[in-house]
Amino acid sequence: MKSLEHIRIVAVEPAGALNVGSVARVMKNMGLSQLVLVSPRCDHLGEEARLMAVRAPEILENAMVVQTLPEALEGCQKAIATTGEPRELPTQMEAPKQVLPWLLEDDAPGAVIFGREDNGLTNTELNHAQRFLCIPTGDQYTSLNLAQAIAVCCYELKSLSTTAEISHAPAHQDLADLKDLEGYYQHLERLLLKIGYLHEHTAAARMNKFRSLYNRNALTQAETSMLRGILRQVEWAIAHPDKLTE
Repeated sequence: MKSLEHIRIVAVEPAGALNVGSVARVMKNMGLSQLVLVSPRCDHLGEEARLMAVRAPEILENAMVVQTLPEALEGCQKAIATTGEPRELPTQMEAPKQVLPWLLEDDAPGAVIFGREDNGLTNTELNHAQRFLCIPTGDQYTSLNLAQAIAVCCYELKSLSTTAEISHAPAHQDLADLKDLEGYYQHLERLLLKIGYLHEHTAAARMNKFRSLYNRNALTQAETSMLRGILRQVEWAIAHPDKLTE
């Protein structure tokens, strides 16, 4: 059986304590233990949450509470964002059975990110993920309750962890940390704006394409450091044109 200890369930601004309690319960049912709450709008340790958690109060008590999504992903190398709305994303949407095996290919720290009950994740928040998950539903009512969506994904992860059909890719323990990747993307955007390749009104769309390009190639920590070094050298060259040699 494949361990699920390296996978975080991240909920952004959950508003319902009953939902959070239900999430804790299903996580324990399916063998997951890392719950991260980003700026929760409810009391995850209150009576309502504990009532729904039943025999999983420790999931609530040990939940990490942070203020921003980047904090929630600190230390992760893989991140999948969930969305139920059609979006113009640089990477295609995938069903749980297609994308979740990626988190089990190795033991690289990973996260599945869930948005707010009322309007999900923003486009900016989606940018922190490398792949996107959409749970197939009927056409008449496509919106899933937060706890239900997490339950579907936790079940799929548990099912995948116990099946012999998982295809194990070579270990990628040197994958870039998502925090370092985000630092590179922001550095690249600043530089491209400075030299006029990007413009303020189109920068976000162009950067989404760059993110998709790099995410498809699963950058390692060493490769990210190399790319960051190139940006620093370009900035130096711009500042010292007289010192460049032909």
